[in-house]
Formats: sequence, C-alpha cells, structure tokens
Amino acid sequence: MGAYINVTDATFESEVINSDVPVLVDFWAPWCGPCRAIAPIVEGLAETYQGRVKVTKLNVDDNPRVATQFGIRGIPTVLVFKGGKLANQLVGAPPNAKAKLTELVEGVL
Repeated sequence: MGAYINVTDATFESEVINSDVPVLVDFWAPWCGPCRAIAPIVEGLAETYQGRVKVTKLNVDDNPRVATQFGIRGIPTVLVFKGGKLANQLVGAPPNAKAKLTELVEGVL
C-alpha cells in the first residue's frame, strides 16, 4: 500500500506545482477525526488513479507555509491541481466523500 506521497513545505512545488499529471492534495492533521475518516478514501484514489493522478497528503501542523499560502482554514481540505493551478477543491468530510472526491479527480482528467 502507500501509493500516495507525503508532501512538505519543502517538496510542495516540485511534487505538486511542477507535476506533469494532475495532483490531489489532502490537507490533514493527526488529531483531526474527519481527516482520519477520509484517509482510506484518499488512499483508495491513489491506487485507482495510479499513473494518471498523483495523490499526496500534507500535514498542516508540520507544514504551515503551504497551508497558509492556499488559505486552508479548516481540515480536511482537498485541493486538486492541474498544470500547477488550483482546479478543484473540497472542504470537510461529507457523508458521500468517496463520490465527491472521485468527482474532483475525474474533473481534471
């Protein structure tokens, strides 16, 4: 398992902004219950879209610069980038999170 990549303030630009493929970024923290609730869905997307979409996770406690740069005020927040630009986003963990997250990813393919 582990098809997703942990990104940091230091690696965000190279892994996300400069990526050749669309990138999903899950902004989360270990203490966040809803973040833990959507984690298996995010990890499942990493497997489903392997090679077509890069799935990443960014711990907001350890990497405040990127979280601040994108105005992340609540977590979980999922941002999808295409060509280095923000394309889609989802804030929170809705009951239909799997469908919503799949829709975000499909929207950039």
